[in-house]
Amino acid sequence: MKGFVMDLLAAAKEVREHAHAPYSNFKVGAAIRSKSGAIFTGCNVENVAYPEGTCAEAGAIAAMVAAGETEIAEALVVADSPQPVSPCGGCRQKLAEFSAGDVRVTMTTLAGKTEVLTMSQLLPGAFNKEHMEGS
Repeated sequence: MKGFVMDLLAAAKEVREHAHAPYSNFKVGAAIRSKSGAIFTGCNVENVAYPEGTCAEAGAIAAMVAAGETEIAEALVVADSPQPVSPCGGCRQKLAEFSAGDVRVTMTTLAGKTEVLTMSQLLPGAFNKEHMEGS
């Protein structure tokens, strides 16, 4: 994994430890770098009333927006799984809301197995604000 992504990985691994996953025991951490270079993190938070929990990516995006930023430059998701875990469909749309098509999304495991896709690869044909023009 490239050195520049290592700070995102460290941040995502750290926040993953704070995940609230008493039902699935599947902890996920996410870190995003905004256009300013700031790093924002999130972890999954489960709720006994499924599907009322939140994903790690959504938490990181919320932290970024709460800090007054709205552009993602890079994202990373980490989980303790055999294969890299990609963001769910809803989180792909959330990431696309704040990302250009060429933004890299790194998906990795605690063991280091990694896959990198751009937002356009992760969510081809994404619904965006241009679809709302003329409404």
